[in-house]
Amino acid sequence: MHAVMAKRLLPHQPSEDGPHPDDEPDSPAIEAAALDIPSLAVDPTGQKAFWESYNPAKKFRPTADGSLELRFEILLAHIMPRENEDVKIKRFVIYELTVRQDSSTMDEQPAKIERRYTDFRDLYQCLKRELPNELASINFPSKVLMGNFSAELIAERSAAFETFLTHIARNTKLRDSEAFLRFLQHDELTRACQYLDERRNEMAIPILENCFRLLNKIFMNRSRPVLLILCRLVAACTASPVPHHSAERWALLALSRFDTLCDIDLLPLYIPLLHTCAHLWWQRGQDQKPITDRLTEMSRQGINTANITSLMQAIHKLDPRTETI
Repeated sequence: MHAVMAKRLLPHQPSEDGPHPDDEPDSPAIEAAALDIPSLAVDPTGQKAFWESYNPAKKFRPTADGSLELRFEILLAHIMPRENEDVKIKRFVIYELTVRQDSSTMDEQPAKIERRYTDFRDLYQCLKRELPNELASINFPSKVLMGNFSAELIAERSAAFETFLTHIARNTKLRDSEAFLRFLQHDELTRACQYLDERRNEMAIPILENCFRLLNKIFMNRSRPVLLILCRLVAACTASPVPHHSAERWALLALSRFDTLCDIDLLPLYIPLLHTCAHLWWQRGQDQKPITDRLTEMSRQGINTANITSLMQAIHKLDPRTETI
């Protein structure tokens, strides 16, 4: 088996709203076209937040040299269940976490997820067991029996959660842990996979896009978590007989991210991705030859390129979940 050494595999006739075929892989044009997606609305009810941060220190601060800086901020919190909802459920606080990658300008495509105190606590406890020395300097807020909904407690916890996540992101061992990845995406992936099971791809895709936006800020472009979520996006966009309108955008980005990748473990994803993109180009009336030529070249190198599994099946083998394969 050979390591993957992908070549340039962009179609000769992209759609009018896609990047130009002369753009180099990982060029700003390809990245911008793929990442120009609307932010996922975390609170579709539009109800006013129970708590909002008024900390002046959280105003945007450009980096001095224009370098990228990852920032975690909790600006809003809600009490759940909402008013007039099921009061039999014990009420709890939902923290809206915003993740940005700022530079000399503020990140205009932040990722947002909602988490409870128990989610942060579970992450802390898991990492404390696995990597205790890496968390020696972190003081995690204790559970309280009363006053959970006070503005003071929520503000205190929000600041502690931000410090905690920033510490994780700056520590390679903590950042690359399974526990952290689960914290970042498990709830959203579970919901997206349920939609895929129900053939409601149009509901799953925005969730997967937000997951990609989040992971893409925290991990390297060609890291396993980023490529997995990117391939899952391509699979979701191409699962229906009529591809989703953003299918080509994500397929182009996936191909560019796999370009020059040398990771034998991700080869099972790359071959189904090539087959998926070749079929998509055919559906769009575009030139498949660069992709089929690459498959032929890999076959000559002794790599089995037969399309024996779908892209979703290949993803499922690496990251088993509940979606239909």
